[in-house]
Amino acid sequence: MKLTREIRELSDGLKTAFDGSDVTNRVRDFEGWTDRASREDEADKRYDHTRTVQEYYDLCTGFMVWGWGESLHFAPLSPDESLEDSKIRLQRLMISKLDLRPGMTVVDIGCGIGGPMRRVAREAGVRVVGINASDVQCNRARRLNAAAGLADMTDCLQCSFMDMSAIADQTFDRGYAIESTCHADDKAAAFAEIYRVLKPGALFWGHEMCMTDEYDPGSGRHRAIKQELMHGIALKEIATFGEVDQALATAGFEVLESGDLAAHEYRLDTPWYQPMETPRGLPGGALRRIPLVRRAMRWGVRMAEFFGAFPRGSAEVVALLDRTGNAYVAGGKAGVFTPLYCFLARRPLSG
Repeated sequence: MKLTREIRELSDGLKTAFDGSDVTNRVRDFEGWTDRASREDEADKRYDHTRTVQEYYDLCTGFMVWGWGESLHFAPLSPDESLEDSKIRLQRLMISKLDLRPGMTVVDIGCGIGGPMRRVAREAGVRVVGINASDVQCNRARRLNAAAGLADMTDCLQCSFMDMSAIADQTFDRGYAIESTCHADDKAAAFAEIYRVLKPGALFWGHEMCMTDEYDPGSGRHRAIKQELMHGIALKEIATFGEVDQALATAGFEVLESGDLAAHEYRLDTPWYQPMETPRGLPGGALRRIPLVRRAMRWGVRMAEFFGAFPRGSAEVVALLDRTGNAYVAGGKAGVFTPLYCFLARRPLSG
């Protein structure tokens, strides 16, 4: 049975990723990251946001993949296609915008477990180097790349995209960052490091999480939604559209196109957050993503922990993801948050 096999694979994957560690305490430690970050400007200068983001993905990747698939990003949805098909459509839009040609070398900033990387390499005939601070995700990306027969066309370098000093200047013909630079604690610095490793004239596609123009910082409800999103997704700040564009310009990029794909270009009868609210209207929609099933899964995983089928603490990870899923939906329904601010930028030929 397919579901039984998937659960067995999830169990095995979690045991490998957690490697006997105290997951419950790791989740509790992660939950305190915002307090530690708030003290950074005071006495405690040791807070490392890159480490927080790494821990978030090390803890959550197994369940993320189980519920969302190998491409860990959102997409503008259409009622006549599955979530996976919508993600493929967005990836193909990116491939088209980047004007990829066989023989190019492309950098995937924050590559996750390599879902987009494999599509880009396979369909565009380019070599893709992924950048990822998470050992758990990097190792899984390499295994999946090899299983797909793409080991020679892909690689995964474990490092922070804030410091890619292992890569020489002007190495890559193209670059993209899908829901990764939103984690940067200094967005302009992140874009500057990406700028450094791109060749003059290179195109760069980005896919950012942002607060929309509907966000009102004077609204207590809006601020609460933003804080819940920051906490659950390990975002030290959530930029506005203008702040993203300004950070790109500060780094030296020319912004060729930018816009919220959740707000225009596509129909709004299937909002981006719908897979976390209801499977209605999406062929093949996975029940495992909706709130009722997420809550039920927490208790099911807790029972599985008792019998040794899942590592202890796994249910706490599910609870963290359930809370974050609720925050995504709240931000989307209020119209104050989007994960789909996309841009196309270029490093100038003379830069």
